[in-house]
Amino acid sequence: MKWGESACLILYLFISILLAACGSEIEEMNSSKESISLKQVSIQMKDHKIIEQEITLSAIGDILIHSPVYNDAKVEDSYNFLPMMEDVKTYLSSATVTIANQETMIGGASLGLSAYPSFNSPHEVGDALKNTGIDVVTLANNHTLDRGETAIQSAISHWETIDMMYTGAFKDKHDRDTLRIYETDEGIAVAFLSYTYGTNGIPVPEGKDHLVNVIDKKRIAEEISMAKEQADAIVLSLHFGNEYERMPNEKQKEIVQFAADQGVHAVLGHHPHVLQPTEWVTGEDGNNTFVAYSLGNFLSNQQDLYQRIGGIVTFSIKKTLSGTDELIEVHSPKFMPTYVNFRSDWSEYKVLPMYTLTNSELAEAEKHYSEIKNHLSQWMPELEFVEK
Repeated sequence: MKWGESACLILYLFISILLAACGSEIEEMNSSKESISLKQVSIQMKDHKIIEQEITLSAIGDILIHSPVYNDAKVEDSYNFLPMMEDVKTYLSSATVTIANQETMIGGASLGLSAYPSFNSPHEVGDALKNTGIDVVTLANNHTLDRGETAIQSAISHWETIDMMYTGAFKDKHDRDTLRIYETDEGIAVAFLSYTYGTNGIPVPEGKDHLVNVIDKKRIAEEISMAKEQADAIVLSLHFGNEYERMPNEKQKEIVQFAADQGVHAVLGHHPHVLQPTEWVTGEDGNNTFVAYSLGNFLSNQQDLYQRIGGIVTFSIKKTLSGTDELIEVHSPKFMPTYVNFRSDWSEYKVLPMYTLTNSELAEAEKHYSEIKNHLSQWMPELEFVEK
């Protein structure tokens, strides 16, 4: 073999070995890159893992304790309201959180019990609510100041004794400035706000605005803004509207629209003492706010048919987490109309599920029940009714 041929052969072998080595290194680099890429995808998927949490929230209307009601609850030196609510206890206690509108201050018997027009109710009303599944009470209404600061402070003291969250009336400024945030075991925090249109002309004591929350858009907007920082969902209770009117007025609709524009998730209405329809209201950001304009009377001695019909509204609150994004959705509203039954001698007061009524308890019971369902769902055809 000539020298030139030998040199070419050696050079060829060298280049082949070099290319083989480089190819192996490139393959290792590609393999490494693939491994890094898969790891990054894995981390990205982990960061954007979707987590869903859900709770149910129930609410009832006015607890309006007239003298025949507390007289019927009298047992020796105390009062027992539990039998009045035993037929609906299961429904009240089944939700994650249940809220009630305590229309009358439970200042206690030592202050002297009284009814319309200036109410003061037994402490034991609170005990009954606690034992039937109520978790939160709203206290801002037109009767909050009926018996003055003494009754309010006595009532709040008892709510604290039985570990019941209250909102709408407070013992001092610091208490008022502390938002009511209910932390659920499911990981969803709910803020509860409560305001009233007025106090029956009774002036709020000077320098003591904490005794009752009066509807004021500026303050409501500020508290909603604070609640957004501390809670996942916001439930606003409003004492508003005209008494005994079965449809909301324009002022109710206007303040509800304002609340929806602020991002409130649900509005619960009180004061008309009769049921008003439910509705979805769209906020300015496209959010849907669930509204029950009036939940009627849950327990009272008011006599007319529609004044004796209230109900338990229930809806779900779902939180979806995806990375740093959080979505809160209110869905699946349900309603169970209730009826206050009592004897002609003002005894044996009971709150009954309306679907269970017979004609002996309410003449033409089925007809009235059907009419109530149509009334409540006229703006929300998908509203379900609990009948078991």
